Amino acid sequence: MIFQKEITLRDYPRGYHLITRLIEENLDEMPERGLLNILVKHTSAGITLNENADPSVRTDFNTFLNDLVPENYPHFQHTLEGSDDMPAHLKSALIGQSITIPVTNRRLNLGTWQGIYFCEFRNYGGSRKLVLTLYS
Repeated sequence: MIFQKEITLRDYPRGYHLITRLIEENLDEMPERGLLNILVKHTSAGITLNENADPSVRTDFNTFLNDLVPENYPHFQHTLEGSDDMPAHLKSALIGQSITIPVTNRRLNLGTWQGIYFCEFRNYGGSRKLVLTLYS
């Protein structure tokens, strides 16, 4: 059986945001066993799993990727949508737009220190859409 739901995230500032609880709240009932796929429907945002306890990890993610893919890089040609746009596309490609998480005993089967990060790479990305697809 497949359950699918599209949700709209509020505007998040640029950065890495834990949304694990938000995802769980949007799944009415999870199966005994299954898989949850989460897709970000945008080319300038991403989603990943990582450290859910120490917020400095999210700060370090931001610092490292901003150093790796700087704004105002002189060789970018796609610049009409602002200096943060092309770097956002590249960061999205590096981090990815989807993750799949096992469901066990009606719960997301995450490690002790794992959380779901929504990664906003634009300065003003606006609201974003996620597709939650639950396979059981």
